This record gives sequence, C-alpha cells and structure tokens, in this order.
Amino acid sequence: MSTDRYQSPLSERYASKEMQYIFSPDMKFKTWRKLWIALAETERELGLNITEEQIEELKANVDNINYDVAKEREKLVRHDVMSHVYAYGQQCPKAKGIIHLGATSCYVGDNTDIIIMAEALKLVKKKLVNVIAELAKFAEKYKELPTLAFTHFQPAQPTTVGKRATLWLQEFMLDLEDLDYVLNNLKLLGSKGTTGTQASFLELFDGNQEIIDKIDPMIAKKMGFEQCYAVSGQTYSRKVDTRVVNILAGIAASAHKMSNDIRLLQHLKEVEEPFEKTQIGSSAMAYKRNPMRSERIASLARYVMVDAMNPAITSATQWFERTLDDSANKRLSVPEGFLAIDGILDLCLNVVDGLVVYPKVIEKRLMSELPFMATENIMMDAVKAGGDRQELHEKIRELSMEAGRNVKEKGLDNNLLELIAADSAFNLTLEDLQKTMDPSKYVGRSKEQVNAFLKNVVNPMLEENKNILGMKAEINV
Repeated sequence: MSTDRYQSPLSERYASKEMQYIFSPDMKFKTWRKLWIALAETERELGLNITEEQIEELKANVDNINYDVAKEREKLVRHDVMSHVYAYGQQCPKAKGIIHLGATSCYVGDNTDIIIMAEALKLVKKKLVNVIAELAKFAEKYKELPTLAFTHFQPAQPTTVGKRATLWLQEFMLDLEDLDYVLNNLKLLGSKGTTGTQASFLELFDGNQEIIDKIDPMIAKKMGFEQCYAVSGQTYSRKVDTRVVNILAGIAASAHKMSNDIRLLQHLKEVEEPFEKTQIGSSAMAYKRNPMRSERIASLARYVMVDAMNPAITSATQWFERTLDDSANKRLSVPEGFLAIDGILDLCLNVVDGLVVYPKVIEKRLMSELPFMATENIMMDAVKAGGDRQELHEKIRELSMEAGRNVKEKGLDNNLLELIAADSAFNLTLEDLQKTMDPSKYVGRSKEQVNAFLKNVVNPMLEENKNILGMKAEINV
C-alpha cells in the first residue's frame, strides 16, 4: 500500500475485490484484445485476406499484456488505443498488420465500456437479489409482531415489524425490475467507424452492402451480446451511461431510505444493526452503540445519487457525432458509481442479515400509545352498551387531550383508559377497556399482506434467481 499518494476509499475501504476487478486495467485491456480478435475473425470469415495463423497468434497473447511497452509508447504518441495496438503488435508480429483493421478507437473503448457495465450490473443484481432474500426472511419472521407505525414520525395506527420490512423490500424489487430491463437491453456499439457510417468497411469490402450488414451481428455474437445499436456517431449514445447509472442511483435511494429507518429505530431501541463484541461506538462515550453501518449506507448512497448527474450532463453536452469531453468524466463517474453501490449492497446484506429486534421495547412503546388508537373500538363498545355516539365522540376527544397533557406536560404514563373508566357515560369498567388492548386487533391485514407479497411477488423472483442466492457479505471496516 502506497502511503505517499491519494488512495480512493472506494477501493481501499468499501468495494469488493470482485467489483474492483471488473473495472481493473486487466479486465479492460484483455477485453480490448478479445474485441480485436472478434473483429479479425469476422473480417476473415467475411472474406478478407487474414490467416488462421494470424488469429491464433492473437489468441495466444490475449492475456499476457505487455503494459510496459504500451506505457512507453503512449508517452510518445499520446494515444492509449494506438499504444496498445502497437504493444499487441510487438507480441504478434505475424498479425501486426491486421490488428484494429477498419476500426476506430471507440471500437475497443466503447464496446469494452458496455461489456464492463454489463458485467458490473450482473454483480449488482446478484447482491441486490441476496439483500432482497434476507429482507424476505426478516419480513416472514416478524410478520405478526405488532409495532407502532409512524406518519410524519408521529404515532399512527399500528403495523407489524414484518410489514414495515416489505416497504423496504418493495423499493428494492422496483430497482431490480429497472436493472433487469436495462441489462437485458444493453447492446454493443459494434464497428461503425469514425462517424458511425462504416465508410472504412465500404472500402475494405469493395462496397458490398450485404457483407457489411453482417459485421456488427457477428461481432456481437462473438462477444456474447444479442445485437448492436442500429445507429451511432463515433460512440454509442451517452444516454446509455445515463440509464445505467440511474439504476445505481435508484438502488442507492432505496438503501438510504431503509438505513434511515433503521437509524431511527435504533434511536428508539426497537431495532439494532449488528454490533461486534469488540466494536467501539464512540471514542469518548464507551456505552454508545452507533448505527455506523447504516450511516455509511446513507453516506455512500448520497454520493451515488448525486453521481447520476454526471452521465446525464455528459449525454446532454455531446456535440454531433462525438466530442472527447466525455472521456475523463466517464472514467470517474461510471466506475465510482458501481464501486460505491457495491459497497452499499454489501453493507445492506450485512445489516439485514444481523438485524436485532427488541420485542419488549416495541411492545412498551406501542402500549403507551395504543389507548389513543383504541378509542374508535372503545366508542363502538360504549354505543353497544347504550351510549350516544356523538356525545361519546366529544368526551373521548376531551379525555384524549387530558391524557396527552399528562404525558407531555407532567411526564406521567398514558392514563386514558382510567379516565374513560371513571366516566359513567361510557358504562365500561377498566377491565372491559383493558380487553381492547390486544395490539393484534389494530394491525389490520399486515400479516396477510406480507404473506401475499412474499408469495406472489418476492418468492417467484427468488426462485427464478436461486442460482445466485446464498452469498454472505464481507465488509472491510
């Protein structure tokens, strides 16, 4: 590790080795060479004077990249693609003259970018599906545990812990739908030349339009894609980068929302993220158990959401068939967006897998507010006992205000039930009233909604993706 220069926290602290490899020089330049092989094979199959011996020479050197030669050449010519064409040619003297034949720099650069983003999206999908799987287990486990729900972070009608988790689940499911759509519709640029017109191939193939129409589909198939974009300038539309990074921003927003909820619940001591035996919560306050993983999720998520502006602005400012003001931005915004979301999903998986629930605290808080929420049922029972609905409504309103003042101004327990029992208009004893304090009566269809959501929406997706389930997240710090 170098200590005398800047190191990106995304690679040093947050992103997995697997995601880092996808954006590594090895992945990039080996893919360049695979693309040059695909181009040469296609040109040979379509009739150009390229020998099998030349193809085999290229294949034999696809992985052993002579970086030192390319680096020295780039100092001289100031062009990364031509430097690597030169370096590859040094290793492949027989094939030297046919490397990159008819292509422009974007043939390797842009097609590689698409291939790398596709691989990165596949890894993101794997981790996202596993987060969903862990959340589904959590929702199933706690689908019947009543808890106080909040609107505006004010006490509201109860829900269950599992039902609340389905709200997080649903947002991640929406992200997965978007990811699948974008991943399944990614296409290669193909080989379209300097302004996208394939003029160089008209020259190479003596104007034979039928042969030229076969080039892009053949290259796509060799590289594992269904097709290439039908039209382009020199580059694929930078709108593609926008679509991809928007997926990452969407996942980040979902993770941020979940992490915020967990942080608030940890403040209430109802739910707590995993805390190691030797973990230190505060340098000054030894008793503290800070939700640092959830905080890190929120922190990285904000970075990814803002990062989505980069490809959008780059897409909007491309001139005609291409400009090069996209290059430096793409080198930063796309890889860093993926590295950050990779770290976020590892954190999400780690947090959800070890999320601790404290039922007694949940019950205590719920019971302190439940008398207010039970007033509708209490009023109906009092009407059945002969009371006047309108009169009882006003009395409950007045008594609720009094009980609220006792709690807020005097710091007393909620004594609404005692106040109602003492009022003869209700004709109900304290024992009668306490029978209405079963929290399960007030959670509506929470359990049934969890069951239906898992059965009809989540579980079919998990079954479809069972081959990528079972991963565990490792976080560095």
